[in-house]
Amino acid sequence: MTAAYQSLRIEKADGVAEIVLMGPSKGNALGPDFWREMPDVLRELDADESVRVLLLRGEGTHFTYGLDIAAMLETLGPLITGDNNAAFERTKLLQLIQRMQSATEGLARCRKPVLAAVQGWCIGGGIDLIAACDFRYCSREAKFSLREARVGIVADLGALQRLPRIIGEGHTRELAYTAGDFDSERALRMGLVNEVFESPEALLAAARATARKIAENPPLVVQGAKQVMEYCADKSIEDGLRYVAVWNSAFLQSHDLTEAFSAFMERRSPRFQGR
Repeated sequence: MTAAYQSLRIEKADGVAEIVLMGPSKGNALGPDFWREMPDVLRELDADESVRVLLLRGEGTHFTYGLDIAAMLETLGPLITGDNNAAFERTKLLQLIQRMQSATEGLARCRKPVLAAVQGWCIGGGIDLIAACDFRYCSREAKFSLREARVGIVADLGALQRLPRIIGEGHTRELAYTAGDFDSERALRMGLVNEVFESPEALLAAARATARKIAENPPLVVQGAKQVMEYCADKSIEDGLRYVAVWNSAFLQSHDLTEAFSAFMERRSPRFQGR
């Protein structure tokens, strides 16, 4: 990946690609550059066979302040306030929302696991982003807010659809209706994050260690586990068992499986190649 991005930085090493939110606005706010660049970045990383895991984090002291309203006004303003051609403007607004949704949907649909590491504030669109990840860690000082209701918006980038599966209907409704702030301890109790770390430095070290541990496993098996779990999310156990049986019948035979058995017999660490 050689492209230079305005809102993101990509760091790749040892099968892990870190997507770093960079702004350029204060608090890594998500402006036009982000909504244009993120879908392209995710498509490239999904297709890059050298990448086995994605780690999403923010640059500096915050994950993201959410939607950069000031930067988006030039795009959103005419579509919200215009009245010369209501049908035309409504259609354009619908298309804009759908393009923005492709940034969060790209995370959810990525074949590779995606881990979010949250420090500082994670507001609005940031919640949409982390809800689309496979799981989340945060640091002790992290704070969260599903804040769209405060600015007259119904959250429309995936949080209302995904959070009930993660934290339950009651918590999601409370967060959406109140648009209140909550801390890392409540995020942990609700199940929004898997673990809380004492500092941003400890958070990043743990997130990177987990990402590397995932990357050491056979990538096709890890991707298969993700696909099976996504399929089973709204299916019966019986349907899910049938699906995973068919999956393994089709994909169990692999060079990595042979390597796993060979490494076990030879008492050495396996070297998985994703074949």
